[in-house]
Amino acid sequence: MTLRSGRQFLSIPGPTTVPDEVLRAMHRPAIDIYGGEGGGELLDITISSLKDLKTIFRTQGDTYIYVANGHGAWEGSVANVLSRGDTILVLESGRFAVGWGEFARNMGVNVERLQGDWRRAVDPQKVEDALRADTEGRIKALLVVQIDTASGCVNDIPAIRAAMDAAGHDALLMVDTIASLACMPFNMDEWGVDVAVGGSQKGLMTPPGLSFVAANAKAKERHQTADLRTSYWDWSNRDLEEHYRKYSGTPPVHLLFGLRKAMDMILEEGLENIFERHKLLAGATHAAVEVWRQGGSFDFNIAEPSERSCSVTTLRLHDDLRPEPIRAFCFDRLGVTLGLGIGDLSGKAFRIAHMGHVNAPMMLGTLGSLEVALDSLGLIDNVSKGGIAQATAFLADALRT
Repeated sequence: MTLRSGRQFLSIPGPTTVPDEVLRAMHRPAIDIYGGEGGGELLDITISSLKDLKTIFRTQGDTYIYVANGHGAWEGSVANVLSRGDTILVLESGRFAVGWGEFARNMGVNVERLQGDWRRAVDPQKVEDALRADTEGRIKALLVVQIDTASGCVNDIPAIRAAMDAAGHDALLMVDTIASLACMPFNMDEWGVDVAVGGSQKGLMTPPGLSFVAANAKAKERHQTADLRTSYWDWSNRDLEEHYRKYSGTPPVHLLFGLRKAMDMILEEGLENIFERHKLLAGATHAAVEVWRQGGSFDFNIAEPSERSCSVTTLRLHDDLRPEPIRAFCFDRLGVTLGLGIGDLSGKAFRIAHMGHVNAPMMLGTLGSLEVALDSLGLIDNVSKGGIAQATAFLADALRT
């Protein structure tokens, strides 16, 4: 028997559910990208999108749109501020800062890793100690993610900035916000972030294919002497007036239609309201897991509650259990797609996403389906049932006026 007929619930940490309004905005003919009425419209979309990205990143710096996924933003950011032979420090808290560093290494950058624990966030004291030890100023940049979607942790970016300042180090602070932008607060200028990267397919509710970089004055100064610059990624080329230079060629017309609509929706809801929505839906998820974990089949991957992210929850299975039966039951029988474990957690974990275009019915439907799967598969017992009740109680308490 299957109950999957109906609308599929997508609960993976990217690409996330694209709103119908965004899909409708993209469902239109192509337009003239060079001039006339259509070209004027596209120019307006580009200018307004770059401006509104500053609002979302909370920066007065410059913003750039790349026709690329998040890995493109990684490469674009490195290419614009670093030179061959430079040394960077990667702050490990899961898979993705390390991956960003691997891109840099392949481009000719020396990479040092501040060893981390996949179950904990970056320790700011270790950052300060590493920078104090760099008496020659070899390290030119620090790479860190705000949220790592593999481990499910959130890093304290202001604390990392404070550690850099305490060490008196002049490295750039470069932050990956791909899984956090428009999901939780990110205050680029206030926090002293020099370069930030983002992607379209998570909190920005747009299909994959666009990535973003924001750069402050310090980063733009470093850009002037960077020798990894190439024509496609180069900020200097993209700063020129002609519209086609903003994309180093043909604009991604339909993705821009979608992005413009998605940002309109974000600004209409309001960033603070969006942050609170994500916080509450993550809280409901964590409340359910607190009950289910008593069955002994799995636990939070992130040990410290304050370090668990608001956009994805990673659950590590115990002993010889594997995630595929759980994911298959949810998909085949109930119509819910859960995320798989990746990197060091491949075959050992599954992930519940709560980011982007998601509301209480969608989240409670996902959690309720997961509880059905866990019960049917014998992975929870009488003690550990009732996670969905705890989730609804959490939301009721939070919304009670």
